[in-house]
Amino acid sequence: MPSTFQIEQLKSRLAKLSRDEAEGEPARFTLGIDRVDAYLDPGPCLFCLHEIHAETAADAVAANAFALGLASRATRDRPLLWAFQNLASQEAGGLHGSGLHEWGLRPETVLIVRVRDAVAMLAAGEEALKSGAVGAVLMTSWGEAKAMTLTASRRLALAARSGGSTAFVVRAAAAAVPSAAETRWSVRAALSTALEAGAPGRPAFVAALTRSRQGAASTEWTLEWDRESGAFCEPAPLSGRLVSVPVVGSAATRGDAAELRRTG
Repeated sequence: MPSTFQIEQLKSRLAKLSRDEAEGEPARFTLGIDRVDAYLDPGPCLFCLHEIHAETAADAVAANAFALGLASRATRDRPLLWAFQNLASQEAGGLHGSGLHEWGLRPETVLIVRVRDAVAMLAAGEEALKSGAVGAVLMTSWGEAKAMTLTASRRLALAARSGGSTAFVVRAAAAAVPSAAETRWSVRAALSTALEAGAPGRPAFVAALTRSRQGAASTEWTLEWDRESGAFCEPAPLSGRLVSVPVVGSAATRGDAAELRRTG
């Protein structure tokens, strides 16, 4: 549990980031792809709680990246607070300033809070949401945790609504439990599209919508993140993917026997 001093210190830093809330802005945000946004119409709710699950533990990075994309769309040019559980950093890798820059964010607008466990993560996230100082709060956890209850999710949802910030909780190596989330997603990594000269492609994901309080049926999309537009985008055709997929019956699928026949 964070100490009183830590909470006060967090409040102080949030206060410095605080900006006046603009009037007349929509209560929804979009992903940036027409067909996806049309399906989700009127779109994911701002000032609510959204939950993102890694399909497998190995997909934790993809889940965090997808959640970061959602949070980037929901901040509306306001700061982002990212509460990162230490165990998640140990299991899936830590955050890096240059990586945030490559994502299209300005690192100075991202406040990173490293926490010991889920209890501290929820406390920091709730405080940040209530402050109204940030556009979105992203919370990354790892593993099963008794603290991740329906009551805890309701507290986050209420804090998001009262503070005018949007909450995103990422869970890896943990089963889905009842929550007050407006939407729930399951995410796995996808093949990316190579850029010119074989440069690494854009981050790619298969994002499955598994729950929506707006009534949208469960479905999934393959998406990429475009740092230039700060939005999700359609992936390139399969022939342009960075990793090729062997055709059934080709040498790649016939195994060692085909290779022995070819080499004589």
